[in-house]
Amino acid sequence: MRILFACVVLMLLISCDDGDLQIATIDFDSASLEFCDTQTTTSSTVFFKLNATEALILDLQSGVLKNEVSDGTLTSSVPSQSQITYRTFSDNVAKGYFCDAIPPTTPTVVEEILAQGGEVLITTIQNETDTTQYDHTIELSGISLVRDNGERVTDLTISNFGTISTTE
Repeated sequence: MRILFACVVLMLLISCDDGDLQIATIDFDSASLEFCDTQTTTSSTVFFKLNATEALILDLQSGVLKNEVSDGTLTSSVPSQSQITYRTFSDNVAKGYFCDAIPPTTPTVVEEILAQGGEVLITTIQNETDTTQYDHTIELSGISLVRDNGERVTDLTISNFGTISTTE
């Protein structure tokens, strides 16, 4: 009886398979918000964060940034109005990859995931020390990244995208 019980337990342990479940972690909280322009303007729309071999790219809806205090939080839907793209690269990626007139050939993109849902939230305040400057805080909410194979990225630690400033 003990041998039969041991065999049943052994078969259950061997037959259990987690399906190679992988939970990806995307964490850009410590990465700085970057952009290609020498100075951000209300017409700037592409912002990104770099984390070694990863990039999180925000292509912001045109006209959302305004040199005026927002009445609450402005919302831009993903992917219908703004787009979030997550990329992994073959090697460390630098700002020049996105900003050079002729992009470098390396590193190469290993994986690219476009967000399938969520919102970009923008709150604008007037700078207290320079009244011609406006500070735009950008947050991400409910961003849904799904790989081509259907695997959802579940640990998404990117709620605070960063703050940019524009001047009148």
